[in-house]
Amino acid sequence: VFLTVFGIVIYVFIQAFRQWHYNKQQPRLSVEATAVSKRTEVSTSSTPVAGDATGAHGFTSSSSTWYYVTFEVESGDRMEFSVSGSDYGMIAEGDFGKLSFQGTRFLSFERYR
Repeated sequence: VFLTVFGIVIYVFIQAFRQWHYNKQQPRLSVEATAVSKRTEVSTSSTPVAGDATGAHGFTSSSSTWYYVTFEVESGDRMEFSVSGSDYGMIAEGDFGKLSFQGTRFLSFERYR
């Protein structure tokens, strides 16, 4: 079991490194685009907690949220990027502006006024 878990961790690490390396090799591009949709993905986990001095048992839970925005460029192609929570909050569906990215990495979106 330990070797399986260790193997999975190593595999995930290698995949993340490959994606980072791929993005690093790509040119930085800036194109006009429209934000066409937004979505979030929430992951929660619970961990059992041993009894305290009173003998109470329970669970502690935590959650993580990932934010995504889909942009459409002039050609009609759509690209979805993972963005920070602050970028997610500043972008509204229908916003038109300059999208900057490198490979699959979102760099910025400057809305035209």
